[in-house]
Amino acid sequence: MHNADFPIDAAIQTLQQTMPEYPAPLIDGMNENSQTPFRILIATILSLRTKDTLTAVVAPRLFAAADTPETMLALSEEQIAELIYPVGFYRTKARSIRETSAILIEQHDGQVPADLDALLRLPGVGRKTANLVVTMGFGLPGICVDTHVHRITNRWGYIQTKTPEETEFALREQLPLKHWNVINGLLVTLGQNICHPTSPRCSSCPVAAYCARVGVTRSR
Repeated sequence: MHNADFPIDAAIQTLQQTMPEYPAPLIDGMNENSQTPFRILIATILSLRTKDTLTAVVAPRLFAAADTPETMLALSEEQIAELIYPVGFYRTKARSIRETSAILIEQHDGQVPADLDALLRLPGVGRKTANLVVTMGFGLPGICVDTHVHRITNRWGYIQTKTPEETEFALREQLPLKHWNVINGLLVTLGQNICHPTSPRCSSCPVAAYCARVGVTRSR
């Protein structure tokens, strides 16, 4: 379900004017540094259930040792685990990164595929990661939905969904294509700085006038 009356164009435009005041999300910053699709893929795997501040330290440390599927595969799983410690689930991620590198070499000529379905077949890659690689790595249309995008679009009353995956498909139907690639960066910044899960800072939110505040019981 969605709300056709929500002024999405005005909300996105307002956020594009105001969110640059705040630190950009990690992956957005990586994109500015003209990173490769492989780096974006691996950094996104590292960032799952891990704070951006930690990923920002660990990812460059790993890439200094290996930043292609071939050089990554030359490292043992244990070496990768040591390099990425203490990100969350670092042993599982080390295995996924090594397996992914092997699959890229065997099935994709050592290149990261630009295709969402092919990305989803890689170990440790879910829809959020796949969409980020498509949008950030290749500049193709995609909608990356994390907890911030899911929470805020529902809080606005723009859509009504129960899971991030439902949110992605609802936004694919509802959100104008011109906003697909920017919504994640804008809402992650908004969510990290203002629109917190509990007690959002509504008094300082630039899009408060548009927001239905669905589910908000406490705010500042």
